[in-house]
Amino acid sequence: MRKSFLAILLLAALSCEKKQDKSPIVSTDNLKRSNERTDTKPEAFSKEVALKKTNDELLQALKVGYYDVFANYIHPEKGVRFSMYAFVNRNEDKHFSKIDFEKYLPTKTIFTWGSRDGSGEIYKATLEQYLKNWVFKKDFTKSDYAFDTFLGTGNSLNNLKEIYPNTNFTENYIPGSEKYSGMDWNALRFVFEEFEGKYYVIAIINDEWTI
Repeated sequence: MRKSFLAILLLAALSCEKKQDKSPIVSTDNLKRSNERTDTKPEAFSKEVALKKTNDELLQALKVGYYDVFANYIHPEKGVRFSMYAFVNRNEDKHFSKIDFEKYLPTKTIFTWGSRDGSGEIYKATLEQYLKNWVFKKDFTKSDYAFDTFLGTGNSLNNLKEIYPNTNFTENYIPGSEKYSGMDWNALRFVFEEFEGKYYVIAIINDEWTI
């Protein structure tokens, strides 16, 4: 009787041991599958998160005037193009390679950036002045954010998607005030391309209500 009882206990112990051995294997398999799902999520999801972070870092660099830090986000091969308004003009908009950006940043060299809407006045400024007074004319760290979507729309032709096809962009939008019937809105857009596993800015576009 005692032998039978011991045999039953031994079988029970072996059964429990087998069950305990299986649990970690199942848990590990589930963990691997979970990691695979994370890695194989649509690319747009991880890209959107990465570009939101990059967008915010660019805004902070512009706000505090860390233009040398800002330069690190310029595309190493394509450089960056600046557009005063929504319409991108390849022939007239200023373009800088990363090297030229860093070269001219500390200088007093005056560049012609374009003409002001309405008055047609030619806008001239140093690179640093343009970044401070035009690109970051408003505090865009306190703006509405959008990914691959336009929040600011006016009567100016917006050809971003035609000039930069197959790219992603972010928009930082500050709504207009009631005083001016919402027509004093401003937007700052960054256009990105991936290079060697990192996202770099290839275009910086300001937008606002135009006549």
